[in-house]
Amino acid sequence: GSLDAMMLDMKRTFDDVVLAHSDADKADALLQNPFYQALSSSFAGTQEYMAMEKLGQLHAQSERDGSWDLIVVDTPPARSALDFLDAPEHLSSLLDGRFLRLLLAPARGPFKLMSVGFHLVSSALNKILGSQILKDLQTFVAAFEALFGGFRQRANETFDLLSSTHTTFLVVATAERDALREAAFFVDRLSEEKMPLSGLVINRVHTSCLDISAERALALAEDLHPDQARVEIAALSRHASLMRVIEREHLLLDRFASSRPTVPRTLIESLPTDVTDLESLRRVGALLSAQD
Repeated sequence: GSLDAMMLDMKRTFDDVVLAHSDADKADALLQNPFYQALSSSFAGTQEYMAMEKLGQLHAQSERDGSWDLIVVDTPPARSALDFLDAPEHLSSLLDGRFLRLLLAPARGPFKLMSVGFHLVSSALNKILGSQILKDLQTFVAAFEALFGGFRQRANETFDLLSSTHTTFLVVATAERDALREAAFFVDRLSEEKMPLSGLVINRVHTSCLDISAERALALAEDLHPDQARVEIAALSRHASLMRVIEREHLLLDRFASSRPTVPRTLIESLPTDVTDLESLRRVGALLSAQD
């Protein structure tokens, strides 16, 4: 078997869409347009739009030639991941926005009655922006609308794919208050959207091989002479701190489970080192498979 990995290149994906869905002259004009260059590299939300586009491309390629058995999308933390799900709706709002429709008014029949109002607005924008900037903006908007109406359709199709039985979502969090709050927010949103959720993975859960409570460890430490058993006292104190972390994590996980009892959970214990190589990755895999 084989494993392919990639990071999203937002600008390149945007350029590929332009080249694939317009003729050479129009594509070149749009690629050189300053507003397009700003949008494709730094505009808020562009990364989510392009992630949806790239996922659609990869899925279509896999359907054609069987490139992959499985496609995994690693999203940002939970609330930011929602931007990915909202990309089609945000794009529709952008394309249907009043300002874009006004800029396109001269080229659209139904808007010809607004020509007087448009020229007033155009004159004001000319004074503020300058004629060349306004022309660049109008050229960009016209090309953008014609090109990305198709993108809106593809984004909606990809969103439908994410809602299908061919897809499953796996939420990953740590046993910390803020992380579980974010996970709960995402789990609830997936439920509202009727997205398929396979479960919650709790990463870096603390464990102990000693069956000694924090209170008992501290009591034992108090019975030792501080000058004669410094190492033992330090070890018992560290153990007490660890047990308090474990108790806090269990409490948080129990609260999550009681409020969302239908969500399957898998716990991955905290490893002594970071997962930075294949060997440690295999260990994580073994921990996951051991709970199947």
